[in-house]
Amino acid sequence: MKLTRRNFLTTSAAAAAALATGAVPSRAAGDAARIGYNGDFWGASIAGIASDQGLWAKHGIDADIKVFTNGPIQVQALGANSLEFGYLGPGALWLPASGKAKIIAVNDVGFSDRVIAQAGIKSVADLKGKKVAVPAGTSGDMLLRLALAKAKMTIGDIEVVQMDPSTLVAAFSSKQVDAAGIWYPFVGIIKKRVPDLVELSKNDDFFPETTFPSVFIARNDLVEKNPDLVKRVVGAIKEAQDFRAANVDHAVEITSKLLGIPAEQLKTEAGFGRLMTSADLVKLTQDGTVNSWFTTMNELFKTFGRFDKPLDPKEYYLADQYVSA
Repeated sequence: MKLTRRNFLTTSAAAAAALATGAVPSRAAGDAARIGYNGDFWGASIAGIASDQGLWAKHGIDADIKVFTNGPIQVQALGANSLEFGYLGPGALWLPASGKAKIIAVNDVGFSDRVIAQAGIKSVADLKGKKVAVPAGTSGDMLLRLALAKAKMTIGDIEVVQMDPSTLVAAFSSKQVDAAGIWYPFVGIIKKRVPDLVELSKNDDFFPETTFPSVFIARNDLVEKNPDLVKRVVGAIKEAQDFRAANVDHAVEITSKLLGIPAEQLKTEAGFGRLMTSADLVKLTQDGTVNSWFTTMNELFKTFGRFDKPLDPKEYYLADQYVSA
């Protein structure tokens, strides 16, 4: 679903004319914002709910929501000024930690990632020398690296094939690859085609020492130039989070319509996350838990060679703004 974006000057003139005649201007005629989301339940539900329930308009935002295959591409879009806000899974959190974007809100803590393999492969150790598909820079990529490390292996011990999720589904289903690092609902789709696949690893294997948060991000310059817009977007996100936590089935239906994916597949994925309210996330932000998640991610990314000196989470997570929005 897309909400029409309007030219700001035209909107301002219309609002002024309305005031002159005594009419009340609509809050929907607000700042335009292009907002990215991923094509799965956790990556799309907030954007879908905010559109379906009129929350963007309520907060004075003309939202143009755009689907992407992963978070890193959204960060590229931010850098190219073709997107104002976006969504990142945990596997891409090294990007804000590198200064590429600011985190404006936590979405959830996910448990939907899996390392899967063809029948006959019984352990992560069995992946040595095997062809493993993964969308680079995603939570599937991260889980694969964690699973390899736990088995005292590295990414160099396997043949990595980088693929977007839809291509990966086809490649695994036709047995062109031996294994994959991927998440639901794609795991569910693959299971229908390859019912004897083996799940070698999942997020739960590393929780709570390693927590996998997904987040919403904003372009760096936007945070500085238009903090009011950022605050209003966060306000809409918080309301959508509360709606999702209180109305899971409805949230699944909304997201199903947005993505064109059967609701049953998304309902399965929705079961692999923590449906936190905005109050929950405010508390976890204020007590330092959220920053501890990001610090743990930073240490992992250092191990994976993403960077040497990440930023402190206080520099890229707008904690105070999330609390006050």
